[in-house]
Amino acid sequence: MTQPAAMPHVMNTYGRLPFALSHGRGSRVWDTDGREYLDALGGIAVNTLGHAHPALVAAIADQAGKLIHSSNYYQVPLQETLAAMLCERSGLAAAFFCSTGLEANEAAIKIARKYGHDKGIERPEIIVCERAFHGRSLATLSATGNPKIQAGFGPLVEGFVRVPFNDGAAVREIAKTHRNVVAVMLEPVQGEGGINPARNDYLRELRAVCDEQGWLLMLDEVQCGIARTGKWFAYQWAGIQPDVMSLAKGLGSGVPVGALVVGERAKDVFGPGNHGTTFGGNPLAMRAAVTTLELIESEGLMKNADVVGEHLRGALRRELEGVDGVVDIRGEGLMIGVELAKPCGVILTRAAEAGLLLSVTADTVIRLVPPLIFTAAEADEVVAKLVPLIKAFVAESA
Repeated sequence: MTQPAAMPHVMNTYGRLPFALSHGRGSRVWDTDGREYLDALGGIAVNTLGHAHPALVAAIADQAGKLIHSSNYYQVPLQETLAAMLCERSGLAAAFFCSTGLEANEAAIKIARKYGHDKGIERPEIIVCERAFHGRSLATLSATGNPKIQAGFGPLVEGFVRVPFNDGAAVREIAKTHRNVVAVMLEPVQGEGGINPARNDYLRELRAVCDEQGWLLMLDEVQCGIARTGKWFAYQWAGIQPDVMSLAKGLGSGVPVGALVVGERAKDVFGPGNHGTTFGGNPLAMRAAVTTLELIESEGLMKNADVVGEHLRGALRRELEGVDGVVDIRGEGLMIGVELAKPCGVILTRAAEAGLLLSVTADTVIRLVPPLIFTAAEADEVVAKLVPLIKAFVAESA
């Protein structure tokens, strides 16, 4: 790989690989040297429709020629179009639009606090999970369950009570001892925490506890939502509904779009002046999101995520079964983690050198979140490129 020009004026906040991408089409991208890569990362679960989808490109270009931004001082009809689509698919009641998952989660935290204050609770608390990731602002960082990324940013925001993931009994114990709890917040499939799915019975138990206690159930579907797991939203596998749901990543297929979708219990918590955004809900972002949802349906991408994801997990399990150093292969739909027994960050570079884009999260988990247009043949190509890298890596001495 050719080292691209240095970027001395860009703050050093990322450990970047030594190449720059130039363009893409479908599930493939090319760098500035013309090298081709199979994209099994999808911009970190963002590029739902792959790269340069002709219908999305046309919609964005058409909207850019009409109106990109207008501000929320005025009605934005496309906001109602998208909100209605999300409510219809989720069974919820209303939506607020922003630009990122962090913003959506900040809005969720604010809703929970105001919900508590409206009930006379002066210091509301939110139950959150170990290994969770909800963002990097001070509030969402405080809700996140990763001491390594919290280090250096104290004092953290108060008001969060942490419990183990997938442990309903721990939540019930908190209900006995903490009188100020107003909500439970978690990811139905933890992303940055290592691709850890919540059990369906656990989600159903949380729904029951929240109903018993009058709490809000707040689900962070920023990474696992928008058809990635084979349903519109990952919580639907458990047959429940949340009170609050945060979305982003795949909602705009690369155009920044975030959303907070709420049910009846939370719909009227915010009033004018309680929350807002400059860029959120702009016509360009709304058009990209509406087009994304339409294409997911017209091209059968939700079913494709389920079928191709199962195919990919099955192939990885067959090839890696019994290999020492491979701990687990898990996930839902096209959200897959391969956990190894030791930190495996070097796999990121080695896979890129082999023409495959992926990521490593939670130090030991290889993350695959490709575009939802991924084919079985492309899944087989991932296996052919990745399995030899894993076998060689786990065979190396620690």
